[in-house]
Parts: sequence; structure tokens; C-alpha cells
Amino acid sequence: MRLLLVAIARGDSGITLGSKARKTLGQILELQGSQTLLSITTLSEAVGTSPSTITRLAQSLGYRGFAGFQEALLSASMVKPGSFYLNQAQAALHGGDTSSKRRATQLCRENQANIDRLIDAFDTDSFDQSVGLIVNAPRVAVYGIRQFHSFAAFLTYGLRMVRSDVALLDANALGIAEELASMDDRDVLIVASCAPYSRGVAEVARISAECGLKVISITDRASSPLVDHSTAVLFAAHESSFLSNSMTAFIALAECLVNGVAATIPEDAKAALSKRDKLIQWLSVE
Repeated sequence: MRLLLVAIARGDSGITLGSKARKTLGQILELQGSQTLLSITTLSEAVGTSPSTITRLAQSLGYRGFAGFQEALLSASMVKPGSFYLNQAQAALHGGDTSSKRRATQLCRENQANIDRLIDAFDTDSFDQSVGLIVNAPRVAVYGIRQFHSFAAFLTYGLRMVRSDVALLDANALGIAEELASMDDRDVLIVASCAPYSRGVAEVARISAECGLKVISITDRASSPLVDHSTAVLFAAHESSFLSNSMTAFIALAECLVNGVAATIPEDAKAALSKRDKLIQWLSVE
């Protein structure tokens, strides 16, 4: 169903939903496996809308009413991906013990759960499409701000190990417009953001797509504004007790992408890594 929402956002589906309806559907999909799905009342309260709105949404998706929509949502396991780790984290905090180890255990278990969700919701077609775009593009640019600047830098570093012409967009503050103008429709832009989404990143994705660039979006939900303008989209979860958005699953996804690219062009990757190692030795880099 998440793939359907992506297709709707791109205009690739015969189903049309407004932005509010797409947002509501995205919120509902994030609740898959939750007990809130057992009642239209609890579900509507969880996503901040009315039962009648959810019924109309179900009908727009082709269901006769909420019951059919609910059955589709519940067709997956009632155990939320990674719930074992979350239950472990809750158990670790039971009794009000707030020791450093307990807090660390909670956060680590939550991050394990996020990686579990990454695996359970892994879309092979979208991943392989993303790898293919990266491999075949003459140039690749990666863009993210604030926390996602570190993610973009990490992904750029990893991809540079196995292929050439990969760069951070606007790394030297020379201008986003100028750098995008130097790219053409054979090139790829990778953008990354999660809720609350960076408006600037969404705008860069939109304008890049309108200019003909292929856009790979790395985000958290099918209702993300990045999805609308993407050629391919990859998802990672970030919910945790960390004081900001957790980056653990996103970094894991970046590692998967780098490995995926290397596996697709093994000889080129080996040659690039060998050249890199020689240069490190020649430059006496420690």
C-alpha cells in the first residue's frame, strides 16, 4: 500500500488524492501493526481526523468502506516490525530505573527496531532502481541540511570510494542554482530529509526534477514531500528516544547503497579502491 501512495503522489496511479488525504494515508501506514487500527474511532484519533474522513479515504482507494481498508491494513503481521526490541526497551525502563545503562539500552534497542523496519519494509525494486541510477549517471550530487548534511557527507564519501564524480551539493557555498545548472538529464541528485521536512530540500528536489534531473529521495514516509518529485524513493525509520531524529537507520541505508553500487560494478569498484589505497600510501595519510 505504501507503493500505491508513492504512485499516487507521483501521478502514476488512476487514484487521485489531495495533499491532506495523502498525508492522512501516510500517517495510517505508519501505524501498521498498531492496535489503533482495530477501531475507526481510535484510528481517527491517532491521526487527528474524523471517522467519516477515513471512510471517504477508504472509498477513494477502492474499498467499499472502512472494513475492507482495515482488512488490508491488518493483513500484515499484527506484531509491529521491531516490536521485540521496543518491548525490551520498555522492560529495561520498567520500575523507574533511570540509570545511564538503562537509558542507553532503550535508545540502542529503538535503533535496532528502526533497522528491523528498514529490513522488513525493504523494497528491492526501488533499491535496485536507485543503485542503477547511481551507477549509470555521469555525475551524482547529494543534498541534505542540518542533521542530513552529515548523512549526505557520509553517503558522498562512501560512493566516492567506488566511483568518480560524486559530490555534496553546495559543499563550498558556491550556490545551489549554479551547481544544478551544470548538471543535465543524465545526472542524479540524491536528496534526504525526514519529518519535520526541510522546505528548502523539497524545493531543490522539485526544481531538479522539473529541470530533468533524476532524483533519488531518501526519507521516512510515503507522504513525504520529497516523494512527489522522485524518480526512485527509499525509506528509513527514525523514531526513538533520541532528542532529535535518529540517523542510525539512514546511515545503515547509506552503507547498503554503497555496497549495492560496488556489487553492481565490482571490477570498477576494486580498481577505485586500489587506486585510493595507493594514493593514501603515497601521501603518507595516517
